[in-house]
Amino acid sequence: MQAALAGFGLGLSLIMAIGAQNAFVLRQGLKRQHVLVVVLICALSDAVLITAGVAGFGTLVKALPWLEPAMRFGGAAFLLVYGFRAFRAAWRGGEALEAGQGAGSLRAAVLTCLAFTWLNPHVYLDTVVLLGSISSQYPNKLAFALGGMTASFAFFFSLGFGARLLAPLFAKPMAWRILDALVGAIMWTIALKLAFGG
Repeated sequence: MQAALAGFGLGLSLIMAIGAQNAFVLRQGLKRQHVLVVVLICALSDAVLITAGVAGFGTLVKALPWLEPAMRFGGAAFLLVYGFRAFRAAWRGGEALEAGQGAGSLRAAVLTCLAFTWLNPHVYLDTVVLLGSISSQYPNKLAFALGGMTASFAFFFSLGFGARLLAPLFAKPMAWRILDALVGAIMWTIALKLAFGG
């Protein structure tokens, strides 16, 4: 259970960071266009990448014993930078969601979602490298992976289908500032735990 909760918590904190993919899902949800397909693409893609990270990283760690601590400290450094960027965005403010145009056709929505998901270099760092390396600290890596996958499904479905409820809120810059501050705090907490082996 501890591994599953850790996977869920870390997975959720990584997914929550505001980015092109989340903005696209939110816009599709606000416009209520192809929401189920879009959230399934995002969540299933994460599941594939998390599985690759968790399954493949253990073999590398056994062959290269220095790799796990290097990845752990590298992951902590990445999370510190990511958290700093979230705190900086919260401090500066000025962002507000503009619903904009969602992709009209199903084909356009699918292609756009695939591009946001698979052409983003951070998705590989987050899912394959970071989650994969952290999973090696848990005896039950499957539970850790399932926790991360559950976080992905819960987040994308909530974001896509709950977006219409958030439309008035995210038109206000203060909502983004609060969310960014929360993401920054989560990232820094995880980074410190990684760095100090907590």
